[in-house]
Amino acid sequence: MLTVSRSIVLPETELTERFLRADGPGGQHVNRTESAVELRFDVAHSPSLPDAVRERLLARRDRRLTDDGVLVIQARRFRDQSRNREDARDRLVEIIRAALVVPKARVATKPSRASKERRLAGKQQRGKIKQSRSRSWSSE
Repeated sequence: MLTVSRSIVLPETELTERFLRADGPGGQHVNRTESAVELRFDVAHSPSLPDAVRERLLARRDRRLTDDGVLVIQARRFRDQSRNREDARDRLVEIIRAALVVPKARVATKPSRASKERRLAGKQQRGKIKQSRSRSWSSE
């Protein structure tokens, strides 16, 4: 069981772990041990996630999310398989906790009269600068 919050607990059956050989330091030992972990979690079909959280997770533009709605996390930070397993699970929990937060709705506002006037004054100023350049070129 992986506890994300009081209301969300992921059973082990929903997590798929695959162990692979990690690159990086480790000498000859690194060629024989499968210390890297690939953790897969099916966001789209998970019964443990509330619908709102599932929608927010699927709406994220995350390269770790496949087209089928499976979140793939690779952990190869450590030389030890157990630490990489723990790291992958911690990262999964962080991602789901981030999706628990409901984003604030953006309130559309109109630009103030003074900001409109400043914008137009700036445009007029730029126009005058460009006009003065064109006149200097034509006199030569």
